[in-house]
Amino acid sequence: MKEGKLLIATPVVLGDPNFHRAVVLIADHKPSGSLGFILNKRLEYTLNEVMEGIDSKFPLYFGGPVDPDSLFYIHTYGTDIPKSIPITNNVFWNGDFDFISERIRSGELSSDRIRFFLGYSGWGEGQLEEELIQKSWELIDNNLQSELIKKPVKSMWQEYMTSLGGKYVLWSNAPENPRFN
Repeated sequence: MKEGKLLIATPVVLGDPNFHRAVVLIADHKPSGSLGFILNKRLEYTLNEVMEGIDSKFPLYFGGPVDPDSLFYIHTYGTDIPKSIPITNNVFWNGDFDFISERIRSGELSSDRIRFFLGYSGWGEGQLEEELIQKSWELIDNNLQSELIKKPVKSMWQEYMTSLGGKYVLWSNAPENPRFN
């Protein structure tokens, strides 16, 4: 597995509210475990509501159930943001938050180039590989690279499920709660 890949939740994870219909960007993968961010679960509040001294209303996303009181971010500013960690050639995560805060206050950062998350998704050694074997996830390439941050989240999971074809097309059109089918 490689950083920058996308995990698409399959119906196998139906009972897990954290990952139900989730699209996760893998930001870090090592033999000891993996870390990623759920891209398509926007929260009802904005960055200025959780960060003192920030006035901009950047959207916030639920990155995953691990460390939900901590702020993380992915961006396409690359090494322009000091201490950024590359995911792909065009997408990075985290970096110097004081630098980012200053750029937010000056209006230099754009929400179509940076996405903020509360929490992250994490897997211990071998855990994600086992979930892939169990078909809880489908692993796909991130062909959009930097465009991924701009992608609307409302239909993201459905679009990826449809692109997988076969049995997933049926699931992509199922109601969010199968009891309403």
